Amino acid sequence: MEKTRLLPSIQKVLIEFGENIKLARLRRKFSAEQVAERANISRKTLWAVENGSSGVAIGTYARVLFVLGLEKDLLKVAEDDTLGRKLQDAELVVKERSPKKSK
Repeated sequence: MEKTRLLPSIQKVLIEFGENIKLARLRRKFSAEQVAERANISRKTLWAVENGSSGVAIGTYARVLFVLGLEKDLLKVAEDDTLGRKLQDAELVVKERSPKKSK
């Protein structure tokens, strides 16, 4: 797996994401081998997921989340996009009414 260079803040998010996945696995008392086998990935790849590697495909993260019963958590990404909504609202153009035609 090729390591992709990311901004430190993004790498920090991925590391936390991986830690959350690992904690979810441990709470369910699944071994790494069980999750890797059910997700059809190697133990090494699961290790990379749990460490927040940027070189792991999003589909692999999704398969691991599915095994843990957490795949719907992906739907929460950008669910409440407060900044995006504010930017969208700022760009709304209020059309002026056409002047009345004089007869």
